[in-house]
Amino acid sequence: MSHAKPFSMIREFHLADWFTLGNACCGVGALFSVMSYLQTGEAWHLVLACGLIPAALVFDVLDGRIARWRQRASAMGRELDSLADVISFGVAPAAIAYAAGMQGLYDRIILVFFVACGVSRLARYNVTAEKLSEGGDKVKYFEGTPIPTSMLLVLLLAFAGWQGAIGPALWFGAVQIAGYTLHPLVLLFAISGSLMISRIRIPKL
Repeated sequence: MSHAKPFSMIREFHLADWFTLGNACCGVGALFSVMSYLQTGEAWHLVLACGLIPAALVFDVLDGRIARWRQRASAMGRELDSLADVISFGVAPAAIAYAAGMQGLYDRIILVFFVACGVSRLARYNVTAEKLSEGGDKVKYFEGTPIPTSMLLVLLLAFAGWQGAIGPALWFGAVQIAGYTLHPLVLLFAISGSLMISRIRIPKL
């Protein structure tokens, strides 16, 4: 009877995979910072959450470059990258938006839509990459905007926070529709999510 060696899976990680985990850690750190902001109301927690998303992007870019440099790209690495991206560029930006003041019912529906679009975009990315790699063909383009583009929304919210335009002072205010609240600024997340699942062709760099 064989016994699994402890940490055997970790030993199979390539260098690029550790950078991917760095991406995921930044995303989780951003979520914790959002929670701290909601608990304490101290703005620096929200600023830290926003700052961790560009850090996640650095790890995301480096893991791909390292994998190509070491010629160690793998299906596991691709799946790991997608899971990390969901956290850092999907769930975390949505949580930051919620903390910034987009807390109405319609806001929540749109933020959930945004995350669902990001998950769908990554799933399509993996399927497309797998199909195109089966015949030895290079992936020349992907469909839909990449999920890391959500960092632009995070930077916008960081600037809004710096201007004090969060919470009740959120840009464009709030509107009531059938008794429920919608902050028009959240529509940027609806647009971002829609572009992710669109058929727009994005050349692979």
